[in-house]
Amino acid sequence: VTCQPSQPTLDRTLESPNEAALLVLMEKTGYSMVQENGQRKFGGPPPGWEGPPPPRGCEVFVGKIPRDMYEDELVPVFERAGRIYEFRLMMEFSGENRGYAFVMYTTREAAQKAIHLLDNHEIRPGKFIGVCVSLDNCRLFIGSIPKDRRKEDIMEEMTKVTDGVVDVIVYPSATDKSKNRGFAFVEYESHKAAAMARRKLIPGTFQLWGHTIQVDWAEPEKDVDEETMLRVRVLYVRNLMITTTEDTLRQEFSRFKPGAVERVKKLTDYAFVHYHCRDDAVTALRLMNGALIDGAIIEVTLAKPVRCVYPFFAGASLFPVSLLALKPGQLSSAVTLLEYYCCKNSWAFPEYYLHSTPGHDGKLLLIFKVVISTTRSCFMPDKLCTVLEDAKELAAQNALWSLGCNSPGSLSPPPPLSSGTGLLSYGCTRAFPYPPYPLSPSLHNTPQRLCIPPNQNTAFF
Repeated sequence: VTCQPSQPTLDRTLESPNEAALLVLMEKTGYSMVQENGQRKFGGPPPGWEGPPPPRGCEVFVGKIPRDMYEDELVPVFERAGRIYEFRLMMEFSGENRGYAFVMYTTREAAQKAIHLLDNHEIRPGKFIGVCVSLDNCRLFIGSIPKDRRKEDIMEEMTKVTDGVVDVIVYPSATDKSKNRGFAFVEYESHKAAAMARRKLIPGTFQLWGHTIQVDWAEPEKDVDEETMLRVRVLYVRNLMITTTEDTLRQEFSRFKPGAVERVKKLTDYAFVHYHCRDDAVTALRLMNGALIDGAIIEVTLAKPVRCVYPFFAGASLFPVSLLALKPGQLSSAVTLLEYYCCKNSWAFPEYYLHSTPGHDGKLLLIFKVVISTTRSCFMPDKLCTVLEDAKELAAQNALWSLGCNSPGSLSPPPPLSSGTGLLSYGCTRAFPYPPYPLSPSLHNTPQRLCIPPNQNTAFF
């Protein structure tokens, strides 16, 4: 059903109490309106548009829209941020909207302005809408790949069996850089191409190199607004050797300017390097990305501050939520992710046993042993910490690594988070390798058992 602006009429399927208002909006703006597949499209393209659609990053998602609110009220509000390319309002058969919409602007700047201007905007008395960036996912996760396959091999094979392949992202093993980690990400030219590829590579029926592969959507990378990124002075460093130390990283990343590094935090094969000055972080990014450290070619990016908080309004409805109702991307700590993994596999929750030992400099060093009783397995990292939270996070990270669930396709922990102020989300202290320290149970010679009861709502920890 299409409504042309030159002769604005609405098909009976679009009939609603605001029909006249919609006709006025179309006549005023010159935009067309089409209803199909449970959504109503306003524009796309707008009048006089030439060339391809706007690039990724120009669309925002709008939630918590009152069900009896339509384009005649919504479009003028969102036009405040910039020129709209397309407004898609999700519709019910009853004629009400479904409470959410997608607004594509002609520029990324307009989309960012809409988020800043209209997120938590009071659209009606007591009714606040939510606005955030919306990205079409163009990336697939491919798991169970033979670990001896290189990027070129995977690229060649995926290009043979699917269309629109743009790039393949492969991460080397933390212990053997000549091998991959058993998974890869395949980037496609469009969301449609990725969706068609996913449909073709049905798990369990498609094989590569004689292996049945796993295929799923990759968790979309979280975007951070440019203004926030301009304040970041922390670098995220990945593809490190397990044996690379924080002292080595501090030395390498301050070689261009001694004393520039504030502190370093390393966990397994990735690390955060904090700088006193933003300019020094940018310089280090340029100099160190692709550098060779301990035989490994490292990747360096600015750390993305992705923690978000939203206002809680009085009277808002709250509902109990299960840990399994969340996605791995919503879990920012290894401790919580390990609980998620255990819950998903119907295992007992992990139990943490605390041990300590005096360091050579007199500091009390801490380490946790993680026990999962269902599988009769226990794990202990190879480093000690001076802060309790660091020790527990490190122990959970090590357990995840040992269980093989550290890859993004199999309940992967998301990249560790850093705040916009340049501080890590947990205490940042030096980790010490524990051999040859003798370990003693902490707290009156008995291990501290930190076990979260299964009936506890861990989603809020």
